Amino acid sequence: MESENVIVALAALAQPTRLDVFRLLMKHEPEGLPAGDIARELAVPHNTMSSHLGILSRAGLVRSERRSRSIIYRADLDRLRDVMIFLLQDCCGGHPDVCAPLIDALTPCCPPMEKADG
Repeated sequence: MESENVIVALAALAQPTRLDVFRLLMKHEPEGLPAGDIARELAVPHNTMSSHLGILSRAGLVRSERRSRSIIYRADLDRLRDVMIFLLQDCCGGHPDVCAPLIDALTPCCPPMEKADG
């Protein structure tokens, strides 16, 4: 990932409402949320929310898809992973024991579901 892409992503998140939007969408993965629900949940006017979603979309942090008459927004987990990897790529100058607490803290709160047999 290029530095410029990381800067754009971090800049998009460096605003309170957009950070709240992204965190809300993370909570609703993988289903996503319609723009109207996001605006209502965060008590933000629809036209303002549209601007925030546009900035997050251009930064590659959210994706949208049309479902019937609604546009559903989802956090782009691939982009988030790329940003995090970029930030941690040279972590601790080759001393993994120093980075271990950080990596442990990044372990997801939801363990992967086990596949059913058969």
